[in-house]
Amino acid sequence: MDAAPPLAFALDELRAYLAEIFPRAWSAGAHEIEAIGPLAARVRLNFHADHLRPGGTVSGPAMFALADIALYVAILAQIGRAPLAVTTNLSINFLRKPAPGDLVAEARLMKLGKRLAVGEVAIRPADSAELVAHAVGTYSLPAAR
Repeated sequence: MDAAPPLAFALDELRAYLAEIFPRAWSAGAHEIEAIGPLAARVRLNFHADHLRPGGTVSGPAMFALADIALYVAILAQIGRAPLAVTTNLSINFLRKPAPGDLVAEARLMKLGKRLAVGEVAIRPADSAELVAHAVGTYSLPAAR
């Protein structure tokens, strides 16, 4: 098995870079990068009442965005400054209704090629090991890295 390439960013550098390229999204404080590692990232959705859907559960769109962000963070942690890395596909299975509260997404890259990255994301409540959603996604990577 090939070793994972070294990380392109330290955690604080990646946080600063995302705040630079997406200032409105990251200044809102809805998401927080907790950790990055070889081919992996952990991102938290900081709960807000705006994340609720009727019925009192965290909405599907909030979990979908969390999965997409977690994959993007895992990819950038490996390849560095690549604002044009874009989602080409993201499929999510909602497994259980999460109660109102923070959610944590654990992203793992399964393939990091020259033009595509493929990964999966497990989403759980911050205070539980119970899986509430699982996503698989593909990103198109810019040619010059």
